[in-house]
Amino acid sequence: MSQKNKFETDAIRTQLERSQFQEHSNPLFLTSSFVFEDAEEMRAAFAEEKERNVYSRFTNPNTSEFVQKICALEGAEDGYAFASGMGAIFSSFAALLNADDHILSARAIFGSTHSLFTKFFPKWKIETTYFDASDIDQLDALVRPTTKVLYVESPTNPGLQVLDLDILGQFAKKHNLIFVVDNCFATPYLQQPIAFGADLVIHSATKLIDGQGRVLGGVTVGRADLIREIYLFSRNTGPSLSPFNAWVLSKSLETLAVRVDKHCDNAEEVVKFLEQHPTVNEVRYPFSKKHPQYQIAKKQMKRGGNIIAFEVKGGLEGGQRFLNNIKLCSLSSNLGDTRTIVTQPASTTHSKLSPEERAAVQITDGLIRISVGLEAVDDVIKDLNQALNQS
Repeated sequence: MSQKNKFETDAIRTQLERSQFQEHSNPLFLTSSFVFEDAEEMRAAFAEEKERNVYSRFTNPNTSEFVQKICALEGAEDGYAFASGMGAIFSSFAALLNADDHILSARAIFGSTHSLFTKFFPKWKIETTYFDASDIDQLDALVRPTTKVLYVESPTNPGLQVLDLDILGQFAKKHNLIFVVDNCFATPYLQQPIAFGADLVIHSATKLIDGQGRVLGGVTVGRADLIREIYLFSRNTGPSLSPFNAWVLSKSLETLAVRVDKHCDNAEEVVKFLEQHPTVNEVRYPFSKKHPQYQIAKKQMKRGGNIIAFEVKGGLEGGQRFLNNIKLCSLSSNLGDTRTIVTQPASTTHSKLSPEERAAVQITDGLIRISVGLEAVDDVIKDLNQALNQS
C-alpha cells in the first residue's frame, strides 16, 4: 500500500468503512466472534472466499484499522498485529523458517531477540550467525546455502549504531534473502525501511507508537506473500493483538508525527547539554555530527529520534550513582513514553550478556540509555545535571 497523502493525513484519515451509525472515530469492537446470515455465508467465510471477520483471534475491525494505518505509513502491502513486539518478532520468524534454516543477524539487537536466536531457535535446528554493524563487508563470506533471513535493527538498542539499509537491501536481494528490519526506535515517521529494500518491518508498538506507556502491542508489515504465511501461523497459535489495544494504538498514530517531532526537539537539546558536561565521556545520537554513522542517518532518517546513549565516568558504579540521584525522570526499562526514562543497560536489560558480548555491541559499564520524553526540556536537563554532578 502506498501513501496517497502526506504522513500526518494518512495517520489520521486511514480508517475502516463507517457503520450505519456514521461514527466520526472508529468505535471499539469488543467481540470475540462474528455472526452469519446463513450457512452459505458461513461456509464462504471459513473457506476465505471473501474477506470477512470470523473470529477476533483471526481479524477484528480494530486490529484491521491499526494494521491498515501502519501499512499506509510504511508503504507496505499487508500486515498482522500482535499482542507485543516480541510476539511479532517470534511469530514472524516461526512462520517463515524451517529446521536447518539459517539467520544472518546484526550483533546489536534487543536482548530478548538475542535469546530467541541463541536459546530457543536452536531447539528447532535454526541457526544464527552474527555480524558486526561496523563491518558489513564481511557479509558475503557469512552467507550459507541455508541462509534465509537477514535481520537488523537500526538504530540499534542501546548503542545507537546506524546500519546502511540501502546497502543491506541490495545485499539481501543479491542473495535472495528475506530482509527484516526492526524499526521500533525510528517509527514509520522517521524511517521507512521498505523504501530501502526491506521485505518486512517489525514494530514494538508498545514504545513510541503508543507513546504513553499504556498498552502492549506489536506489528509486522511488508510483502503480502510473507504476511500471508505469518497470518496463517498466527491465527492458529494465538499471539494476536486485542481489539482494545488495537483501538488505543490506532488512535495513538493520529498524534505520532507531532509527538515524535517534540521528542526529537527535546532530545537535540539534551544532546547539546550532555556533550559539554565534564562527567560524560561520550554521547551517541544519530543526528549528532560526532556520530560515526551521521551521514547514513541523514540519508535514511528524517530526524534523530528520542533515544540517546551516553557514558558517564566511573563505570558501573558511576552509572548506578547517577540513577540513584535522578529525581524527575523515571527509572524504567521501557522507552518511547511521554515521560523521560533512564536506564543502565549493563546492569539491567543487557546484564545477562557476558562482558565480552556487551563490548561487542558497544555497551560499556557506564553506558546510560535515555528515552527523552515530552516534559519541558529545561526541567529534564536540570534533573540530569544535578544527578551527573553527584555521580
